[in-house]
Amino acid sequence: MKNVKLAIEHKFSLTVYLWGIITGIISGVAAAKIQYGWLIGLALYFIIDKFVLAVIKGLPPEIPDERAVLKKAFWGWALFWLYFTMLSYSLMVSFTPQCYSNQSLLYKMVVNGNATVTCNLTSVG
Repeated sequence: MKNVKLAIEHKFSLTVYLWGIITGIISGVAAAKIQYGWLIGLALYFIIDKFVLAVIKGLPPEIPDERAVLKKAFWGWALFWLYFTMLSYSLMVSFTPQCYSNQSLLYKMVVNGNATVTCNLTSVG
């Protein structure tokens, strides 16, 4: 197998995504246990610069100093954090979708056997 060397920009991005995954899982599990648990993972964003520097030992050329890491990494981190927060929270609380109408697409898919989830039919009004 050929030795693949990643550019520092790619290492930076992968590290930011990894930190988003880690903090997202922490947020989701904590939110399932305590009311404002998701704030724990959100607060961990502010140490992303320490995590990135510990993993890649340097910064890409477009990032002049450590303070710029927070700004440069925000959107990559935020999207991974949000996705993994919702995923881990849903798994922790055993989320079950609610069908509010027998005309909804989810209800029809469940009744026809096309969906693998169960749907609790809740009548409104």
